[in-house]
Amino acid sequence: MVLVGCMALAKLLLHVYFNNRYGYFRDEFDYLACGDHLAWGYVDQPPLVPFLARLSRVALGDSLRAVRFLPALASSALVPLTALIAREFGGRRFALLLSAVCVLIAPIYLSNGSLLTTNMLEPLLWMGCAYCVILAIKRDNPRYWLWFGVIAGLGLEEKYSIAVFGFAIVVGLLLTPQRRFLWDKWIWLGGAAALLILLPNLLWNYYHQWPFLQLMHNIRASGRDVPLTPWQYFSQQTLLIHFFSTPIWVAGVVALFFCKSLRPYRVLGWSYLVAFTVFVALKGKNYYLAPIYPMLLAAGAVVCERLIERTRQNWLKPALALLLLAGGAWLAPVVVPVLPVEKFITYMNALPFKLPRSERRHFGAVLPQHYADQFGWEEMTAAVARIYNSLPPEDRPKTAIFGNNYGQSGAIDFFGPKYGLPKSIGGHQSYWLWGPRDYTGEIIIVLGDRRESIEPKCASVQEFDVTFSPYALEHDPIFLCRGLKWNLQEIWPKTKNWD
Repeated sequence: MVLVGCMALAKLLLHVYFNNRYGYFRDEFDYLACGDHLAWGYVDQPPLVPFLARLSRVALGDSLRAVRFLPALASSALVPLTALIAREFGGRRFALLLSAVCVLIAPIYLSNGSLLTTNMLEPLLWMGCAYCVILAIKRDNPRYWLWFGVIAGLGLEEKYSIAVFGFAIVVGLLLTPQRRFLWDKWIWLGGAAALLILLPNLLWNYYHQWPFLQLMHNIRASGRDVPLTPWQYFSQQTLLIHFFSTPIWVAGVVALFFCKSLRPYRVLGWSYLVAFTVFVALKGKNYYLAPIYPMLLAAGAVVCERLIERTRQNWLKPALALLLLAGGAWLAPVVVPVLPVEKFITYMNALPFKLPRSERRHFGAVLPQHYADQFGWEEMTAAVARIYNSLPPEDRPKTAIFGNNYGQSGAIDFFGPKYGLPKSIGGHQSYWLWGPRDYTGEIIIVLGDRRESIEPKCASVQEFDVTFSPYALEHDPIFLCRGLKWNLQEIWPKTKNWD
């Protein structure tokens, strides 16, 4: 475990060093803006990540390394937690190290440590729940289900998708002898604890007419996301966890069903199959299932250790570890900005496969979305500032800056004070809930729209073609709208854009 701890520390240092190479990510502006409007919920997420973002800014500041320190810490903590799961499965030294290496090199967990997103705590919380399941079974102590509920409740306050894992665990219990836990008071107390922790967010959603459900309905109706077949979904899992690690986690799934020593934990094997099926059926994005793999890698590492020791091919231990580390270094630039952007493009084009794009609007980007959305935001803010500051001084207090997505609005809020800009308004996600403030629509600077859409609404429209970063995902013009034909306060409900 000392070596595992050193690996976790190395991962943390890797993230801290490289996490300021490009720029702020679009979604990070959303979490930071939500952190400035603390509430028990938001349109597109529960409250935990914005709350932690607010704490992080107060304690550490606004730099990229500061904003991304908590993700780096959480992702690094997953390494020893996975090794602990391997130890509970009966693994010894090599199994612990192998499982830790697999988590260390997994592209999705490297990505989680590189950006502030609602994915940053998911693997840690899912595996915290899995660890409680293992301990409840191994020690025949149902009290661990109470802790399962507490961790699951925190997980629901971070991202709702942990509910799929909870459902999958229940199905797994029903399909195994561990169904006996379902009649024990502790599992019900755990469920009550999870519900109690989630209750403030449920009440918030009820009061605001279930924004998250409206959002999911709109996304599905718009066809925004790229649907995946079961095979496509599986093949993309192999990329997220790493091609070289795939035999290990697949062996882990099989071992949970058929290996005698791991058979008591078959509930975890069923939970994987159920969660995979649910996400494919719901057309979820490829990374929605990523938090479940550390327990499978741990089980697979135990199998590998026993197989190597049974065959006495001990040379395979360092060979396998070195192969995985080399493979991890090969794919690390895909998710950690270790290369200058021009060199990354050359590297990306030399890969023997194309990086998947999860949304249709990403197909035209030079960079994958998680990098493209780190460029152009301050340039956009500076362009808006030039327009805003060119207005007569008496016009500026009544000039609203309207962003059509939270990235635009959030970038204005984050970089705007540096350029003398007021806070923005917008109809996208939680920005709509925060309203138009005192603006009536006399003058509006509009971001992320089309001229043919704006002209019928305004007395006059001036278009500004501006150049952002060539690597940015968006290159929309900026419009100056004078004389909105309706009072912004009255038509605000029609600006709602939850997608």
